[in-house]
Amino acid sequence: MFLRLTHLTRYDYSAPVSFAPHALYLRPRESTRQRLHEFYLTISPAARRIATNDPLDNALDWAFFAPDTLSSQLEFRSELMVETLDENPFDFFLRPSASDFPFAYDPAERIALAPSLALRAETRPDDLRAWLANHLPAPPSGTVPFLIALNGAVQRALSYTRRDEPGIQTVAETLSRRCGSCRDYALLLIELCRSLGLAARFVSGYLYEAVDPLIANPAPPAMHAWVEVYLPGAGWRGLDPTRGIFCNDAFVPVAHTAVAESVNPVQGTFYSAGPVTSRLTTELTIVRL
Repeated sequence: MFLRLTHLTRYDYSAPVSFAPHALYLRPRESTRQRLHEFYLTISPAARRIATNDPLDNALDWAFFAPDTLSSQLEFRSELMVETLDENPFDFFLRPSASDFPFAYDPAERIALAPSLALRAETRPDDLRAWLANHLPAPPSGTVPFLIALNGAVQRALSYTRRDEPGIQTVAETLSRRCGSCRDYALLLIELCRSLGLAARFVSGYLYEAVDPLIANPAPPAMHAWVEVYLPGAGWRGLDPTRGIFCNDAFVPVAHTAVAESVNPVQGTFYSAGPVTSRLTTELTIVRL
């Protein structure tokens, strides 16, 4: 599938401010399942852009502003064309040792996967065990059927709420409220997987959804978050707990991480001698070619 995306992030300030360097996770990653054919990034006010990679080999752009730059508006605009190739999300093979769950990673895998196996400091394992006993009392024995069941259980247990404010709910908050945004769903699934010995990581990216003509005033597109689980023989495979499905070619991964908060698409701050208020505006269009 070929997709063309335009993503605008704009900050408006009540008075002119200066800017610290900004880290940008906006360039989709490239792999055997995704090809990036075009990528353009425009920054206003003008900044020196340095393209690099973070420790997990995600594409990371830095924007450096001149010390004398003052502006009441900051804007990042990315335009890209991407080809997604993962039409069949189940087109993979598992090592025989991983065909049934639970299974064990080999020693070399465990070393590489360690950050994606560790629970967050605030997560209470007892909460996860209780949730699993209640929502998945008789899990399937096959690894893929088990993941399908676990992903679906998370999707059914929560109500989706779009949250535009920054931050991710703790697992305890999500379990208590029984609702959350896509990033809250993702974190819950990640912690459930890790509690069971499955390596799982957070993914930030885009999701193409065709417009349903029967829905009046559909919600505008926004960046999306989901989960990747490492399966021996198959590698990292995407699961979207917000929809309860394995990820296919409608998903455009941008960045992955063991620490969910570290790949926010725009990261930086501003300086001002006095009090300043700011307002964030985002616009996203995704068109299938």
